[in-house]
Amino acid sequence: MTQVWRSGVSGSPLRLLALLAAALAILPLAGVVAAAFSGQATADIAARDLSRYALSSIALSAGVALSTAVLGTVAAWLVAMHRFPGRDLFAWALALPLAIPAFSVAYAYADFLDVAGDLRTWMRGAWGTDLPLNMRTLGGATFVLSCAFYPYVYLAMRAAFMNQSVQALEAARMLGCSPGQAVLHAALPLCRPALAAGVALAVMETLADYGAVQFLGVQTLTTGVVRAWFVYGSLTSAAQFALPLMAAAAVLLWIERSGRRGRSHDGANVRWRRLEASPLKGPRALVATGFCLTLLTVGFLLPAAWLGLAAMGVTPEWPRLLRAASHSVALASAGAVATVFLAALLALGAGRLPVTARLASLGYATPGAVMAIGLLAPAAVFWKIAPGGSASLWVGLTLLIFAYAARLMAAALEPIEAGLSRVTPSMVAAARNLGRSEVGAALAVQAPVARGALLTALLLVFIDVLKELPATLILRPFNFDTLAVMADNYARDERLANAGWPALLVVAAALPVVVWLTRRITVSRPGEDTP
Repeated sequence: MTQVWRSGVSGSPLRLLALLAAALAILPLAGVVAAAFSGQATADIAARDLSRYALSSIALSAGVALSTAVLGTVAAWLVAMHRFPGRDLFAWALALPLAIPAFSVAYAYADFLDVAGDLRTWMRGAWGTDLPLNMRTLGGATFVLSCAFYPYVYLAMRAAFMNQSVQALEAARMLGCSPGQAVLHAALPLCRPALAAGVALAVMETLADYGAVQFLGVQTLTTGVVRAWFVYGSLTSAAQFALPLMAAAAVLLWIERSGRRGRSHDGANVRWRRLEASPLKGPRALVATGFCLTLLTVGFLLPAAWLGLAAMGVTPEWPRLLRAASHSVALASAGAVATVFLAALLALGAGRLPVTARLASLGYATPGAVMAIGLLAPAAVFWKIAPGGSASLWVGLTLLIFAYAARLMAAALEPIEAGLSRVTPSMVAAARNLGRSEVGAALAVQAPVARGALLTALLLVFIDVLKELPATLILRPFNFDTLAVMADNYARDERLANAGWPALLVVAAALPVVVWLTRRITVSRPGEDTP
């Protein structure tokens, strides 16, 4: 064991730094396990509510998985395999729901459908212990989260359709299949790994969501984590609610990684030929355009427009709104820099220790509320050392940024690893032969080559932190609101028009980044010219 350690790590500063980054990423998860078995759960909630909340989470996840699989696959099939009016616009616009938080979609549809009476009834008993599972609210939550998360399946399936073997489709046609049968029996089976990965990502986000399900009255394990801490003040109960989420996160991450490994369908020696999209005319073209336009409308255009119209009817609290906006941008920027820095260390130094990257990736599938619960014990120690004033503020902000980095490190790791894959061993060896140290070679060669990937990772994390709610609610310093927290506070008071202002500011900050990223994604087949 000692020999393996010395040969794998000793003398390699980058590998030591990678181990440190991985340890920081899994520290909150270790804190959750320790907290779950370190005390006694509150008798009012742990035993009775855990199974009920788990069933709600399972039912909601199953509904979202089925809906996003169908919607994302059909949209990707239309855009990748056909030509119809608006196809080039829909190719990138169908990913725009990634810019709008799920809780904002919930606010918009609650106001749009005029269900204020039902919401008031739920608000009065939201924290009760005997609220039954309401299938109406569960269906509404499934609809809202499906609208918000179908782009994960759409992007994965579009890439899979565009990069699969033309020969498989031709072989199916030669065997007598119609175009539709060829897609059903040849194209879709080849895309199953991508479908599994996309659905796994959508379910991860469903389990991690707090704002939308809390507002709609669906009690999931994530709302149980937050409720156990805020209402009962029980760290042990909150951690016990978090354990099933961690187990589900591990399974979903394994599914997503397995799907990613299976996305290369073409053999290395298969000759590439352009996949010609078949034109749609007449009613079929209208149906294709109508489907994509409807999906874009319900997922992005309608919620954003309705929030804007509702917000115009009230005067915003500008000082408070601008202060929350500055907090959100500052936290998103600091969280993105910290996350990308740690992810870059992990990508550069993992080398022959790939298990470190796998462990660090577990945080991405874990809800933010779970990561925050895992940091509450060390947070209490730091807060005792700095009981008040600016020192306590900075301790709270540091822990919050740490929670962001631990959860989102895997989201940054994927594009960084892809960017570093363009660096050949000979390039690093040349830098070392010129007298550069291992760290110096990384800074002089690897980092510049992966500059675009680092920027992509930075923007991805920036968007995620802007929309993050549960970890911010639990760990934020007193009287330190972000736009997401401000919107949640307004929604709890049933002031949905006021909640529209912070929600729209989140969209305004995230939308340019999402548009740039989605248009930059290369989904064409090898050898094809792309913008």
